[in-house]
Order: sequence, then C-alpha cells, then structure tokens
Amino acid sequence: MKIVITGGKGMLGRTLQRVLSDQQVYVADLPEVDICDAAGLDHFLAEVAPDVVLHCAAMTAVDKCESDADLAYKLNAVGSGNVAAACHRRGVRLVAISTDYVFDGELDRPYHEFDAAGGARSVYGQSKYAGEEMVRRHCPNHVICRISWLYGAGGPSFVHSMMALADGNRPVLKVVNDQRGNPTSALAVSRRLADILARPELVGTFHLTCEGEASWYEFAQEIFRLAGVRQDVVPCTTAEFPRPAPRPANSRLEKRMLRLCGMAPMPDWHDALAEFMREESLGK
Repeated sequence: MKIVITGGKGMLGRTLQRVLSDQQVYVADLPEVDICDAAGLDHFLAEVAPDVVLHCAAMTAVDKCESDADLAYKLNAVGSGNVAAACHRRGVRLVAISTDYVFDGELDRPYHEFDAAGGARSVYGQSKYAGEEMVRRHCPNHVICRISWLYGAGGPSFVHSMMALADGNRPVLKVVNDQRGNPTSALAVSRRLADILARPELVGTFHLTCEGEASWYEFAQEIFRLAGVRQDVVPCTTAEFPRPAPRPANSRLEKRMLRLCGMAPMPDWHDALAEFMREESLGK
C-alpha cells in the first residue's frame, strides 16, 4: 500500500512511519509540502499517486490558537479542506486525525462517536471541528479518528514534561486533578490506524484513545511510579493554573465504533504507558 502522511515529522507521524515500515510511506510536511498550498499539495498527490492519505498535520499549540485564530483556521480548517478536496479529486482514501476538543467537555460520561460535536470552547477545538466538516463535505471516502492526551517517542508530551520536571529541584509538583481523560499512546493509535487501513470499507468517525480514565494528577503519579522516581505530587484545580485556552473538564472518549465494526479494543492506558516507558528507557 502506498501511504502519504501529512505532518509526518510530528510525534504521531514519526510513530506511524515506524508501524507502517512494511508499506510505501511518503512524508508530506514542511518545508517540502504545505497543506495550505492547494495547488502544490495536489501536484504532490498527483506525483505520488497514493492509495491513502493519513492527515496528521495540524496546529496543535492550544494556547497559540487563541492568540492567532486566523492561523489556526488556516491550518486546521482550510488546510484540511485542501487535503480532502485533493484526495477526492485523485480518488484517494483519507484518514484524518482530530481531537476530543471538538466537544464542550461538559458531559458527565465519555463522549461516543454519535454524540453531537461542534460545541468546542477553544479556538483549537473550533478550528479542528471546522476541519472535520471540511473532510466530510469534500471527501466522502474518509475516516476521522479522534485522539486525546497523546504521548509518544520523542515528544513533546505530558510524559516528557513530567519527567523533565522531576529533576530534584521541585520538592512538590502541583498537577490538575479536575480534568479527566484517556492517556493515550501514539503507538497504540498507530497500530489501530494500521488496522483501519486494512479495512478499506470503513467510513465515518472513530475514537482511538486508550481504555480507562485518569486525571492529569493520576496520570503523573503513574508516570513517576513506572519511572521509579520519588516525586511528591499534589492535586490542584484548573482555576489555580489559568491558561489562555479553556481546557475540557471531560476529555473521555468511548470507542463505540471500534466495537460496532468488530475491531480489537484499544489497550488499557496503564499497559500502554508501561510499554512506552520500557521502550523509552524511562521506567525501572
């Protein structure tokens, strides 16, 4: 299979290249390929003639999206529209990566794929939802995969940030305890994306976060436990650490579509994190 990965130099893109090493993989990333250059992108796809595009390119700096909304929409919405239109024009299947931020984060249960999205409270979430809509409108042969709380080889991620902070100079770390989500390994996501690529009949929206839930505080505790690091961590509230972009209180995602399509479930987040820490030589 011939596969193009937009944003292939990013954390998820790098992991995908590793998992899909037995396929013909082409990286479409800056400066060689710009998803905001519709003509250049179309020319690139015409030359490569891929079977599928894995669209990972995005502006993911959540707080920067608040201060530069035009750039967020240009990359996450217009850029995704360019990718979708080019894929449809060339008869290429599109698998696009999205986020839990498309929801308002106020539901008292995990969001499943049939819950209404579009109530995002941040520019990042709003622009990513606009990108989803571009994909739906311009490329019928698509799968949208939402992920959240992602970490992976090389970072940047919450895992890498916590390990960097545990340098012995901070007797106590305060970590937010009133936001809940699914800590998710880029490797686990990449493996399930490979399964989706092997099922060309699949269309629609899928959630691909690891099973189980935690707060950021509980996530941090598990990181330090696996790393064998003695670091005092105390819970705090979101209000104690105000940020430019509002964070969802509830980022939990139910994987209903995987179940309905008879696909293997995502791994438990504890197991995925333990595997990652071993591979990165961060654990005991």
